[in-house]
Amino acid sequence: MRISWITQSSAPSVVEYGTSAGAYTESATGTSSSYRYLVYKSGQIHHVVIGPLDPNTAYYYRCSSDSTRQFSLKTPPAHLPIKFTVVGDLGQTGWTNSTLQHIAQSNYDMLLLPGDLAYADFVQPLWDSFGRLVEPLASQRPWMVTQGNHEVEKIPIIHSTPFTAYNARWRMPFEESGSTSNLYYSFDVAGVHIIMLGSYTDFDPDSDQFKWLQGDLGNIDRGKTPWIVALIHAPWYNTNTDHQGEPESDLMKQHMEVLLYKARVDIVFAGHVHAYERFTRVYNGQADNCGPIHITIGDGGNREGLAKRYMDPIAGISVFREASFGHGQLEVVNATDAVWTWHRNDDDVSVVSDTVWLRSLSSNPACKS
Repeated sequence: MRISWITQSSAPSVVEYGTSAGAYTESATGTSSSYRYLVYKSGQIHHVVIGPLDPNTAYYYRCSSDSTRQFSLKTPPAHLPIKFTVVGDLGQTGWTNSTLQHIAQSNYDMLLLPGDLAYADFVQPLWDSFGRLVEPLASQRPWMVTQGNHEVEKIPIIHSTPFTAYNARWRMPFEESGSTSNLYYSFDVAGVHIIMLGSYTDFDPDSDQFKWLQGDLGNIDRGKTPWIVALIHAPWYNTNTDHQGEPESDLMKQHMEVLLYKARVDIVFAGHVHAYERFTRVYNGQADNCGPIHITIGDGGNREGLAKRYMDPIAGISVFREASFGHGQLEVVNATDAVWTWHRNDDDVSVVSDTVWLRSLSSNPACKS
């Protein structure tokens, strides 16, 4: 597990940890850095990898030898079942607070976020306030994220490097999966292979991301990970009137959809559109029993509000759609079965509004590639 934290001033990049509260039998040292963005200078951003750790085990830890603050985390299980929380376009509003409260009650193993985290949009102190907002949850479970358009923060001439804050603060395990960029990576957890893709970096067939994805999909062992889940930000399928015709959706789909289809990816989660929508198994615009289910879950609670207008549904493809804030839960029960539930924030009460049982494509003889 990688522990990331920020200190206002210089402090040791050390995490002390153990399986009993207050008894730190192990320690690990990492690195720290800071960044500048116009007149803003960040605090010291520390990243420390701890382990090896036992699966499905509670660990207690403290950062920079700070005796005033102790945290605890639980590692994911080594084998199925496993429970994921999935939420996109989170932001930091009252709606966000409601979503986070519901997530806290769900006893999940890992959170997956398909882009648009803080909605800082160039105002760097909002990255700090977002960190404080999610710390109670993100310090206890692994939060695995990919980037959205609100993470780009590129200003021509003045600040020409994109993703400065995102890459400095939210460091994901990209090197471990052979990726050259924090914007796309993969990992295995329990019996699931998770692929995090970058909608806002190059994805054409000549790009590093495309070639990395080809190699990553080719290395998957369905005996070890019978389920494959991919995350993007800009959805490839969308019947909402928002975000139609964008190259990050249309061109990425054009280039990469066939790769995910041939690899028999089970589910593709997206954000970007501030509403919920679930499609049936689909490929190349048509229902296809061997294609992935596409789910848009960009309804975490951001300040831009909900995308309430839909076009006529695509017959036989768009199964369920609703413009409400909320979050999703994917419980992978075993090698063949999983259940997906979408929980709407209705009057600040978490209401299960959409449920579907899924069977893994690896267990479908008709989909053997």
